[in-house]
Order: sequence, then structure tokens, then C-alpha cells
Amino acid sequence: MRMKKLRRIYAAHQIRARVAELAAQINALYDGESLLVVCVLKGAFMFFSDLVRRLERPHVEVDFVRLASYGRSATSRREVSFVKDVELALAGKHVLVVEDIIDTGYSMDFLLRQFADRGTKSLRLAVLVDKRERREVSVHADFTGFALSGGFIVGYGLDYAERYRELPAIFELIPE
Repeated sequence: MRMKKLRRIYAAHQIRARVAELAAQINALYDGESLLVVCVLKGAFMFFSDLVRRLERPHVEVDFVRLASYGRSATSRREVSFVKDVELALAGKHVLVVEDIIDTGYSMDFLLRQFADRGTKSLRLAVLVDKRERREVSVHADFTGFALSGGFIVGYGLDYAERYRELPAIFELIPE
């Protein structure tokens, strides 16, 4: 896929404002409770970092997970496995998973089922971008930054072939 042009979808100031709103919702929900926040690598690292800095918990733990998706084509990734699992125990804890984008839902369905089986006290999902129209597996985001119907997006941690993650805004890649 050759790309030529970037079209800005969400500016850096819009992302900052939305992350602040999500943090306020999370703070209200977990008022006075400890929270384990799990970043899904690599794409969610910027969103995760900005969100965690705004959390006002008495005790926040952080951990990281990385998934690999396998399928018969670039668009259908139905088999999911861990590349890196969390290191902290999840049992009896409020767990918030932070993901960059939910598309078909296979990866998040796998991860949330795995975590639920580990005896979490509660399990919720915060996602920067939700592409609900592309969902093939039912996955619900408890906290959603933005909803998009289409487009291949990059920036603010999202990549294309490991490029564009460093951009401070979210852009759509426009094919040549």
C-alpha cells in the first residue's frame, strides 16, 4: 500500500481534551479505589501515558501486554495470542485495559476473556478510536475517545509499518 498524503482527523488539542474527559469519567467511576491500568502495546502507548498521568487514584499500578494476530489475510485476524503477557496478578483487582483502536474486535475479545478468567474484581476497556462499523466480534468499550466509521489512521501511537507513531495528532493515510 503506497501512501502519499496525510489528512488530519483529530488535532492534538482535541485529543488532549478528550483524554482529560475520559480521565474524569474514570476518576469518578473508581473514586477511592486502587486500579491496575494495562497498556496494549505498541499502539496505545501515547494514549496510555497521557491517560495515566490524569488519573487520581490512591494507588495506580501499570502493566503492559502485547498481542499478535494471525489470519488468512491482512484484514481478517481471527487467531490471537500473547507476545508479552502482564507481569502483575489480576485477581481481585479493578483492571482497566487501554487500547489504541478496536476494529473487528478479535484481539480485544481474546484479551478481555483471558483477563476475566484470571478473577479480576472488575474489567473495563478504554479505547482511543472505536470503529464500531467494522466489528465482527461483540466487544464493548467502556470509555471511548473517538468513533470512526472508516479510513486507515496513523499518529498518536497508531502506525503504518512502524511509521507515523510519533505524530501528535491523528491522521488518515490517503492512497496515491
